[in-house]
Amino acid sequence: MVNRLQKMSGLNNPRSNLLSFLETVTSLVDAKENVDAIYLDLAKAFDKVPHRRLMLKLEAHGIGGLVSNWIRSWLTDRRQRVIVDGSHSQWKEVCSGVPQGSVLGPVLFLIFINDLDQGISSRVLKFADDTKLYCSVSNQADSMRLQKDLHTVTEWASRWQMQFNVKKCKVVHYGKGNPGFSYSMEGHCLENVDYE
Repeated sequence: MVNRLQKMSGLNNPRSNLLSFLETVTSLVDAKENVDAIYLDLAKAFDKVPHRRLMLKLEAHGIGGLVSNWIRSWLTDRRQRVIVDGSHSQWKEVCSGVPQGSVLGPVLFLIFINDLDQGISSRVLKFADDTKLYCSVSNQADSMRLQKDLHTVTEWASRWQMQFNVKKCKVVHYGKGNPGFSYSMEGHCLENVDYE
């Protein structure tokens, strides 16, 4: 199952993810191409994964039977409360999210976001809730293609009950002659930064 998940997520650790990105961008810039990269931030990503939709995706990946029942059981009937200086809130049922600090939580999250890049032409790198959407950009048409892909990713988030923290999503323009096109999400212009 782990090898299958590694293939689904593209890369299995942040170091490989970063090295792959660096190698691709460096090669393109060395070839005198410009690259626009959009760094995406899913708001409270691990907390928002809807359990029923996650189970649908697990089944679509062929995870069923006893394993599916075990995961469903592990996710259901969870409760939480807050304790501050000895005072505590009432217990609340947890109906979404994957448990953080567990080994299985990030794996379930990767399965949940696995199809985030369907229907887009730009490159995508995913590791847990850190996602980069990027491509070579030499003209307005390339920029519009990246903007279209960004819109597709935003629609995916809405469809699967996730949400991007638009204020934390950033654009980095790589390349000496990069025209620095603007990109937007949900009607908000994304901030251009020199590094992320």
